[in-house]
Amino acid sequence: MSNALPHISEDLPRIRQLDEASINRIAAGEVVERPASAVKELVENALDAGARHIRVDISDGGKTLIRVIDDGCGMRPDDLPLALSRHATSKIDGSDLTNIQSFGFRGEALPSLGAVGRLSIISRASGFEGSQISVSGGILSPSKPAAFAQGTQIELRDLFYATPARLKFLRTDRAETQSILDVIKRLAMASPSVGFDVHDVSGGTSRALFKVLPETGDLFDALHRRLMQILGKEFAENAVAVQAERDGFTLSGYAALPTFSRGAAVMQYMFVNNRPVRDKLLIAALRAAYSDFLSRDRHPAAVLFVDCAPTLVDVNVHPAKSEVRFRQPGVLRGLIISALRHTLAEAGHRASSTVAASMLGAARAETMPQQGFSYQMDRPSGAVRAANYQFHAPQFSETEAVFARVNDIDDTSTEPTPEKPQEHYPLGAARGQVHENYIIAQTRDGMVIVDQHAAHERLVYEKLKTQMQQSGVASQALLIPEIINLSADDCGRLMGVRDTLDSLGLSIEPFGTGAIAVRSTPAILGDTDVK
Repeated sequence: MSNALPHISEDLPRIRQLDEASINRIAAGEVVERPASAVKELVENALDAGARHIRVDISDGGKTLIRVIDDGCGMRPDDLPLALSRHATSKIDGSDLTNIQSFGFRGEALPSLGAVGRLSIISRASGFEGSQISVSGGILSPSKPAAFAQGTQIELRDLFYATPARLKFLRTDRAETQSILDVIKRLAMASPSVGFDVHDVSGGTSRALFKVLPETGDLFDALHRRLMQILGKEFAENAVAVQAERDGFTLSGYAALPTFSRGAAVMQYMFVNNRPVRDKLLIAALRAAYSDFLSRDRHPAAVLFVDCAPTLVDVNVHPAKSEVRFRQPGVLRGLIISALRHTLAEAGHRASSTVAASMLGAARAETMPQQGFSYQMDRPSGAVRAANYQFHAPQFSETEAVFARVNDIDDTSTEPTPEKPQEHYPLGAARGQVHENYIIAQTRDGMVIVDQHAAHERLVYEKLKTQMQQSGVASQALLIPEIINLSADDCGRLMGVRDTLDSLGLSIEPFGTGAIAVRSTPAILGDTDVK
């Protein structure tokens, strides 16, 4: 048996210098993981250039085309070649690496993208002629004059064509598109004064995916309006403003009421000096602040901004700049927890508008004046005597109707009743109903309370399983399709499982950018509320 390892040559390995193309591709692998990463780098460059409107065009989930057009300051003709060389940037001068105030500062994005795709840039600065330059697979072409308005257009085609192995690890076009939209929405939240316009140009047609107009006025009000456009009206109505400061850290933003919690952590957005981050410290502090209000299976919704001096945070931890490191993490954690708890305590017992509306509707339906009715319960056979218990419900006022009233027992029966042979029921015999929701059943040795709505859902679920195993779930077509308004993200998630829903009898199709049309529902549900 040989002592040499199978993957190591018998000869002494030599250290070699990698060529420039290989170096750039390795660097690109650190910065550009997927199309969304490329969009993030390009849009951040546009924001650093002072753009007030940014348009993004994508095709096939960003795999074949990503085009970013901005109206920022642009670049001079002699700066274009430098923009495509590594570690060349206009945002720092090398002496202020601990005082970084821009998004992109390494000068790696453009050369990295040019190393793995076909990149072209057209740009014009005020007072200069426009120019164009391109790079393909790391090979730079000479710049040439081009007509263009002030600003910059960067076009990236055939991403990862130079590294085809990376293409195998990309997800479907729909999933990559959703990732791109998530990146843009986060950047749009951080920049309310900037307008964003996203289009899918696959197949030669342009389809609008996302659009927000620039907001003006007070920054806090502008942020609230921007969040309403992105996260929806319900979040804006059920969120409370957060503002606090401690030891150089400033916390601001909006936190949703506990009654507006989510089933997953899909509505938690954190920003540090306007930079979108996914930081474990911030997420943990958010959950800790809501720990007294939410159960473990519920997640808070919040959009929080942490502002501090650049010297208090290190944003150079990760190549994608999605992770940060704070100099005083304990101070920041305490600030977030105390500020959120204080804000939620000030909100008191206010419920979210969706919960309040449903509860109000239920209360109104339950307290409507109605004719007297009675529930009758038989005393168990075998007792000394049987008596009828009459629970009368007279016409109460709305306040009195909330509480149950029991009349005195009308003990008019004096004759013993002969015993009836009892039948055995596993859940007992139904004896009454409370609040039109709970069934009271009597068993041999006790009482059973059944939530009839939950029981009905279980029965429907079992029938659906049986139908799936046999002939498939039968569906009933709606005479008029039901239109459901949702966020673009939710629409994307639903369309991603469209085939699965169709097998369950629920047929849906897209209806614009923020809605779906329900064509049919499972027949077993009968006349159901689609919404």
